[in-house]
Amino acid sequence: MLSRRNFLTSAAFAGATVAVGTLDGCSKKSTAAAAGSSGGTSAKTITLGFSQVGSESGWRAANTQSIKDSATAAAITLKFSDAEQKQENQIQAIRDYISQKVDVISFSPVVTTGWDTVLKEAKAAKIPVVLTDRSVDSDPSLFVTLVGSDFEAEGERAAHLLEKVLALPGAPKTVNIAVLEGTTGSAPAIDRAKGFKKIADASHPEWKIVASQTGDFTRDGGKQVMAAFLTAHPEINVLFAHNDDMGLGAITSIEAAGKKPGTDILIVSIDGTHDGFVAMTQGKINAIAECNPLLGPQLMDTIKTVLGGGSVPAWIKTKEGDFMAADAAAALPNRKY
Repeated sequence: MLSRRNFLTSAAFAGATVAVGTLDGCSKKSTAAAAGSSGGTSAKTITLGFSQVGSESGWRAANTQSIKDSATAAAITLKFSDAEQKQENQIQAIRDYISQKVDVISFSPVVTTGWDTVLKEAKAAKIPVVLTDRSVDSDPSLFVTLVGSDFEAEGERAAHLLEKVLALPGAPKTVNIAVLEGTTGSAPAIDRAKGFKKIADASHPEWKIVASQTGDFTRDGGKQVMAAFLTAHPEINVLFAHNDDMGLGAITSIEAAGKKPGTDILIVSIDGTHDGFVAMTQGKINAIAECNPLLGPQLMDTIKTVLGGGSVPAWIKTKEGDFMAADAAAALPNRKY
């Protein structure tokens, strides 16, 4: 069983990613390319079955729109379903796509475990699976590739951003951190926590995590959990939020408690949404490690390559940046999500 964190070490899998040439589904370009060897084949539109994890945040909304827009631009027929953050809904959607004999299946998994059975069903039906955004703890031969971010690196980047924030004038010397975790069992929650802790443990014995709990990646979850944190731990002076929406929800509770976000409680989050950047321009969030949701173009290109019999890397990573509050005003006009 390999997780997102270590599945790239499987050399056998890397070699196996090209074994998709026998599938029927292909784009017009790939069909034309194959026509010479097949004696002429009529063009066939690719049908993609995509199961989205949910609509829990601004990041997710942008991710969904990117996939829909990119499918249209690529002339790929998209069958789309929203799992509403329930694994059983995603598994059913994948099974529906298998029965409909789509050309390729893609999904952003709710959690990392529990996928082996349905992925084996897709493999038996000779339908390739391309993961997006999040990976799974499954046999890597059951999916072709992952198109998405390095969540552990994002956690490390968030910790390094906190280092910069704490180096600014007026920053506290005693660091009492609250952590708003993502959905329990999800790849970003697991890996962002691991990456942040890695840097904290290695370099910052003075950092103390006094409270850590899931806010389910939602603004309301961040608001409610932060309110409880402040009641139980009034000494909190730093917040690490696994995404902007939870951080934005926490700001409401911080202000309701009579404290000033970004000053009394320093805030570092992950995502880089438009609303997150607005909060940075207001001085309410101190730094953000970007997680790019605009995966649609990369996903469609990957699908066409796979169905055309081409080779793709085991992990296709997205390009992302880091932003301090001082960068926010200049960067805000260019935010696309």
